[in-house]
Amino acid sequence: MPLNERAELLLKLLIHRYISDGHPVGSRTLARETGLDISPATVRNVMADLEDMGLIESPHTSSGRVPTAQGYRVFIDTLLKVRPLTNDAIAEIEDRLYSDQDPQRILSTATDILSRITKFAGVILLPRHQHTGFKQLEFLRLSARRVLVILVTSDGGVQNRVLATDREYTESELIEASNYFNSTYHGQSLEQVRHILLNDMQHDSDEMNRVMKTAVQVAQKMFDADRVEESDVLLSGEENLLTVPEFSQLGKLRELFDTFKTKQDLLELLAKSMAATGISIFIGDESGYHALNECSVVAAPYEVDGRSIGTLGVIGPTRMDYADVIPIVDVTARLLGSALGTLDSDDIAGESVS
Repeated sequence: MPLNERAELLLKLLIHRYISDGHPVGSRTLARETGLDISPATVRNVMADLEDMGLIESPHTSSGRVPTAQGYRVFIDTLLKVRPLTNDAIAEIEDRLYSDQDPQRILSTATDILSRITKFAGVILLPRHQHTGFKQLEFLRLSARRVLVILVTSDGGVQNRVLATDREYTESELIEASNYFNSTYHGQSLEQVRHILLNDMQHDSDEMNRVMKTAVQVAQKMFDADRVEESDVLLSGEENLLTVPEFSQLGKLRELFDTFKTKQDLLELLAKSMAATGISIFIGDESGYHALNECSVVAAPYEVDGRSIGTLGVIGPTRMDYADVIPIVDVTARLLGSALGTLDSDDIAGESVS
């Protein structure tokens, strides 16, 4: 339901005031801050309408109101004006990211920058190989049901995995499977190969060629093992959240830090935002993860040569200053991609090769 001009003004003022001091905002306070000749009674009526719409709520019996996740969403989508970073701030971020040639340290620096400037937690999903070209796959029999798989990518990366198989494969079967796989998938990206393998497994049938079936079954295990893991997420500044009043309850804080420890929820959330264009903002339960219900996550993909290779972002309370945080995340993502783009692709990819 569209808001009228007065409702928009009061919602915007309420959210700005609540972000500023963290206290429920009353009608008298809003009436003073509008700068208009509006009585507290009129403000109360508008606030009642906003509450009926689910945009604000009363945390207790006082007359003050606070924004809901839905209220923040309306504010961000229609009312927010971000504050661009100053040239000095941009130059400082650029200097820090360009001062190193080691990709791992550059990525770590990016999370430090986010946590230091925002005073929240910085997080980053490290570059992945999904867009790297597939070059060669070799299957070597180690024992009856153990196979060594060697994956070579177009950027020179090499990954080795020892896989336990469901049945015994002969050496000749594995050689045939390697030859088939290499001739069929050479030159495609790893992500394309993964999707094709998944499709082939779903359409597995008696008509499938024996060699093809062997190649698909063994390779699928390799590509499943190569999916994003918790070690691919870097966090910085988690301790900043210890001072956030919204996380003062021990139970909430423990649940949030458990999420930071396992990283699985963060990993999945960052993977979602990697496919988006520009900034992604998850407010409260929009993330889909209970531990983040009191949090907002502002994230953006970073790109090298026009393609997204990872995501970075900030995790903080829903009561964060989005006008400041959004441009910080946006600029850091752009400058990180630019800094990584000056390195050799082998250097970037090498960080994830096992």
